[in-house]
Amino acid sequence: MNEREELLARLTDRDTKAACAYADAVVAESQESDRYSPYLDDLTALLRHKNSLVRNRAISILAANARWDSKNRYDALMDEFLSHVTDEKPITARRCVQALWSISAAKPNLIPRIRSALESADLTRYRDSMQPLILKDILNVLQEIAELEKGI
Repeated sequence: MNEREELLARLTDRDTKAACAYADAVVAESQESDRYSPYLDDLTALLRHKNSLVRNRAISILAANARWDSKNRYDALMDEFLSHVTDEKPITARRCVQALWSISAAKPNLIPRIRSALESADLTRYRDSMQPLILKDILNVLQEIAELEKGI
């Protein structure tokens, strides 16, 4: 099994504890190196996975790898990424929203698209108990982006 196949197999493993631990290790390594950036297309494809836990893992890894995008490949994948701001699963929506700060920091050119997606997010699909949590995440990221823009 090559590295790409292993990455995909381990991220989609039915053993969620092992898959989450592996994803955490990939995120940690992605903070230090661009080892996983060649698999950007594969990771983006995982955003369409039926299992929300797999989508969560892909979101975290993609956010961690934004810093290594010297070829502006995130410009093309952001529409798909941003669609998860209102993912069918509220936990995935929260994960996506929270991940947007690190993408904004790494890719300031994407801030207008990110801000627009956050400001126009329709949260009415979520239970009343989840809406305030997602809204709080959105407001926090918008505030962090505003602070980031002051320094740009």
